Amino acid sequence: MSTTTPFPQGFLWGGATAANQVEGAYDQGGKGLSVQDVMPRGIVAPRTAEPTADNLKLEAIDFYHRYAEDIALFAKMGFGVYRFSIAWSRIFPKGDEAEPNEEGLAFYDRVLDELEKHGIEPLVTISHYETPLHLAETYDGWTDRRLIGFYENYARTLFERYGSRVKYWLTFNEINSLLHAPFMSGGINTPKEQLSDAQLYQAMHHELVASARATRIAREVAPNAQIGCMVLSMPVYPLTPSPADALAVMDFDHSNLVYGDVHTRGAYPGYFLRTLREKGIELEITDQDREDLTNTVDFVSFSYYMSVAQTADPAKKVTGEGNIMGGVPNPTLEASEWGWQIDPAGLRLVLNQFWDRWQKPLFIVENGLGAKDQLVEIDGVKTVIDDYRIAYLNDHLVQVGEAITDGVEVLGYTSWGCIDIVSASTAQLSKRYGFIYVDRNDDGSGTLERFEKKSFGWYAEVIRTNGASLTR
Repeated sequence: MSTTTPFPQGFLWGGATAANQVEGAYDQGGKGLSVQDVMPRGIVAPRTAEPTADNLKLEAIDFYHRYAEDIALFAKMGFGVYRFSIAWSRIFPKGDEAEPNEEGLAFYDRVLDELEKHGIEPLVTISHYETPLHLAETYDGWTDRRLIGFYENYARTLFERYGSRVKYWLTFNEINSLLHAPFMSGGINTPKEQLSDAQLYQAMHHELVASARATRIAREVAPNAQIGCMVLSMPVYPLTPSPADALAVMDFDHSNLVYGDVHTRGAYPGYFLRTLREKGIELEITDQDREDLTNTVDFVSFSYYMSVAQTADPAKKVTGEGNIMGGVPNPTLEASEWGWQIDPAGLRLVLNQFWDRWQKPLFIVENGLGAKDQLVEIDGVKTVIDDYRIAYLNDHLVQVGEAITDGVEVLGYTSWGCIDIVSASTAQLSKRYGFIYVDRNDDGSGTLERFEKKSFGWYAEVIRTNGASLTR
């Protein structure tokens, strides 16, 4: 174990969750329905017409009533930052109202009170896969330009209410997942197979404009705030040394990087304009849109779970299980129970790539291992011996340290699902990520009691030593 650490003083250690995966109370406090309330199987099955009892997110882990207890546990681990999202339909139940729901605003005031009490910095995601259902059903989500104005009103409301209390903001969660999961990511009610590329790219444009407008509004209303974008990172390797495979990698990379390029450079890159030309798509882009896009972000945040490989050979194009972004499994890597390939070095690679490309501070706001945990009793104390999670996080954090040594500016690290949550992709609770075990099962049974896993103490020590306790 090393006694020195590459992590700078003031590095923000913490954890991350999303409102729809932890809060529950889906019909309390004046909240309207969101797309998540009709997604009982995550992205692996079609939506339902109404909320159904088998949707674990309706109660989730009841953070809505237990936030003080949970934040106290985060503080016990030593969190310096907690990333959470605000449920749009708690603030604007339908999404298109002129005036917000005060009860919803007051709830997040109470959450911020608890964080301040424990000295934990809030990192707030404005829209995290929870578009109000009314916007999906009435406007077909982000395919409709009017959503820009609704989002603008929502973002302004948040900045005016919380701007003096929240320094770090993210506009959209994993904005580059829109083309792959249009209902969850973009509130687009039309089934994916019926959507044209033109509709999806127009929805992408509307989100990018909305993100840029929110960035501009934040600078007016909350000038001390830092505004970031959030992308799903997916480093990609050529399956073979063939130049054709290298070009396939470039094309795959471009399809993900365009979102960060627009957020950091303020305009669409040439390779994306070529894609539009070759698909015969003419986006509706106004002069105002072009001006709006020049409001670039202060930092780039991202999730990192896996890497993929890519090939130009159709015979070798086998899609990886559990990977919504496409790609080919890498034969040199092992995979999790859900088919996500484990690649700690990929995190160092993506940190260097993003830093070299964008020259903006980076924030790792999601990284973690979904696994089936077993609650056991040791000396009368219930816990989980999750050495597999410790090994996974340790190896990834060592690579973060390497990237910092490479010269990459990294603001912080928030482990995904720092307390067990309902999975976004499969809507299961058995796919656990947390340092804290929540007693709830896939069939909805359980006491909702919280128990510290072995990784809880491990992460507390990582934070206390600013990374010096990591095993290299």
